[in-house]
Amino acid sequence: MIRIITVAVLLVAAVASCTKGEDSAGYEYTPDMYRSPAIEAYVDYGMIKDYAVDSLKELQSARLPGHGSIPFNSDSTAAAINMPYILDRPIEDYEAADSIANPIGPTEENLKEGARIYSFMCVHCHGEKGKGDGAVVAKSGHAAPGAYDGALKELSVGKMFHTLTHGKNMMGSHASQLSKKERWQVILHVQALQNGGVHPSNIVEEIADSTQSSEAAAVSEDALETNEGE
Repeated sequence: MIRIITVAVLLVAAVASCTKGEDSAGYEYTPDMYRSPAIEAYVDYGMIKDYAVDSLKELQSARLPGHGSIPFNSDSTAAAINMPYILDRPIEDYEAADSIANPIGPTEENLKEGARIYSFMCVHCHGEKGKGDGAVVAKSGHAAPGAYDGALKELSVGKMFHTLTHGKNMMGSHASQLSKKERWQVILHVQALQNGGVHPSNIVEEIADSTQSSEAAAVSEDALETNEGE
């Protein structure tokens, strides 16, 4: 009887260890890690075969992104900056670049960084004030680039970015030397040079502030006259 039970148990164990999965070895006794479980990246291991495993639902199969990885969802500004630049034809797409807007704002930090980048990437040709009188132009005899407050005063930020990316005329591409964000930051400084050293956004703010001050002064004068009349 014991022999029959033993045989039956072994038979049941043998049958239970079988599996229809082609890549599965079924149940093994002391596999000695000959076959380690493979984890596929970005696979939801919260659902295995036909049943859910609650303990695995919150786990990430792939490793966490490395430090400095480009965010495409959590930071909309970073995503806009780092999306591929689709205008890849230097000459044919130049006019189309006119419609491109700067994705970063003219914050104090961005303006300072743009001025810093300009001081060592652009000043040697365009000059400190953007007059096209840099040292390279003065000593080489090459044709001077247009002044930012003159011939290039109305140059759009999109065309600036296209030129920095692909190059134009005597100016080569700066895409390998400046990241997209750095290109947009230096463009903010160029916009300031187009407007006498002050970024257009600051001019608008100053006008708004002066208008508010004038209105406040007018209200104060009216109130004073009313009080004196009483």
